[in-house]
Amino acid sequence: MTDKPSHLPERLAFLADLNAARYLTEGLLTGKEDVPAIALNKATEPLPGDEARGALMPVRDLVDDAMHAFREGKVTAADAWLAPRLHATLRLSRREAADRRLWNYLALGVAPDYVVWRHMKEPRKGEASRVAATRFRGASDTQTFARLWWAAELFRNGPDYSPVVKVCAHQDMLNTALRLSVIDHRPTAQALVSLIDRGTVRTGREINALVKAVNASAATLMYDVVAPDVERDGRPTAQWIEAAEWAPAVPRRALPAGPEEEKAPESSVTSLADHFAELFAGAPVRGKETDHEETD
Repeated sequence: MTDKPSHLPERLAFLADLNAARYLTEGLLTGKEDVPAIALNKATEPLPGDEARGALMPVRDLVDDAMHAFREGKVTAADAWLAPRLHATLRLSRREAADRRLWNYLALGVAPDYVVWRHMKEPRKGEASRVAATRFRGASDTQTFARLWWAAELFRNGPDYSPVVKVCAHQDMLNTALRLSVIDHRPTAQALVSLIDRGTVRTGREINALVKAVNASAATLMYDVVAPDVERDGRPTAQWIEAAEWAPAVPRRALPAGPEEEKAPESSVTSLADHFAELFAGAPVRGKETDHEETD
């Protein structure tokens, strides 16, 4: 199985898509080869500045702890643990997080063994087990580390990461909701979490039906108008990023704290949750009597 890189620099770096593609070999995707770490690091670009949040080992330590903690259960359970802690360790702005080069480097230069461990699929008939290349170099809703960071960013409620844990514990919510633009509206995101809390949706098929109905309804109902959010203030996030210079390592047992933003208005969340519950009541659920197997 693919092992931890033999060479780990002190700092994170950027790895361009074209350079990343060179290392997506069949041997790596089937977990039979390691990434040539020294050669890969020669193809990277340094991060600008020398801020503490650019240190590599805090991220590597998180990955090691996740693989150790979830080594005997379902590997999908690692998502709910890692997502808030990765977000709180990297402390990125959304603009920075939109740069695929950083996620390429995390997947190939820092933790290719984690990507293989987490996303290795069961073999199909006549084919070997393998990891999809998009888990190393892909869109923000599929790439191993980008999807976790964006899940934490879009589903945290101000400094509270507990909604993130709930979403990441349901792979169908994590896999489906991240693809929808409506999730950028915080009351919408929190209303979906509320329906999990209420027990309105429990299975993967129910979650998929709910998200499909919510997205379709957004074509005719402007959620940000009927359920307004507070005006976003960028200062708490900027201060939180600045505080990375002296912040301790994120806790392993308790949840970390995110930026001290005001939470989504409870009245807006409740209003949308009630509306979404009504949408779900009329939504078709495939195989309603049968639980949906968890997807990757």
